[in-house]
Amino acid sequence: MPSDYQRIEHALHILDSQQGMLSLDELANKLDISAGHFQRMFSRWVGISPKRFSQLITVERAKQLLSAGQPLLNVSEDLSLSSSSRLYDHFIRIEAMTPGDYRSRGENLRIRWGNGDSPFGEVFIAQTQRGICALAFGDGREELMAMQQRWPAAQFSEEHEDSQELLRRAFSHSHGEPLSLHLLASDFQLQVWRALLAIRPGQLSTYGQLGQRIGQAKAARAVGRAVGSNPVALLIPCHRVVRQTGALGGYRWGVTRKRAILLHEAACNSITREDGSDDRRQ
Repeated sequence: MPSDYQRIEHALHILDSQQGMLSLDELANKLDISAGHFQRMFSRWVGISPKRFSQLITVERAKQLLSAGQPLLNVSEDLSLSSSSRLYDHFIRIEAMTPGDYRSRGENLRIRWGNGDSPFGEVFIAQTQRGICALAFGDGREELMAMQQRWPAAQFSEEHEDSQELLRRAFSHSHGEPLSLHLLASDFQLQVWRALLAIRPGQLSTYGQLGQRIGQAKAARAVGRAVGSNPVALLIPCHRVVRQTGALGGYRWGVTRKRAILLHEAACNSITREDGSDDRRQ
């Protein structure tokens, strides 16, 4: 049976191909489920109704919402949504792996990994003694193989329980104990990744603007490569970077997933009206 995210992903493809809004009945029919089931599943996944969500991804809405460097919900008043509620953010600390770790081929590293579910499909996570070293959508086979080749002297172990707890924290919308990342990176990559952490949920940046943030205004291509090499999905929010035109551009884990994450963040930032009433039933 398809997961909630797989159905959401299918719904996004349908809405994109229609280039506009469909009624709840029409969309549910295309997904071969009842309208009531789809309404409940969708509202549980994103926090707002399919009607509100589909408004966000019409062509005209996208032109407004995805204007480079502008708030993702700068038409929130038109959508009757509150931009002051349900803000969430992650507190992230990045620590770089040492030259000694690299030279020893990971002799002193213990890497624990596991798989789990997320609002955006299956996810793989790995951590060392000092923090998360990988987070990727999918089964993570390629990521695990690449780590084993890079760190042949490291101790690898699959640890389901620890991974589930770490994933719960990684995908939590609430503040809590800071999450630590332990990453192999050049100084330039670290600058770019730390600049990405400064882009709040509901905000977008272009590669050029990201370069300006780190004092490398003419290095948009190098910035793009650093963004694309981000080994930690979602926590380092490379999904919040778009092209100068406002187009979404590429994404290592799929453009549809990138769109879903951005819209999910936008909805989570603004699912409650100014008067406090819930929007889910509309």
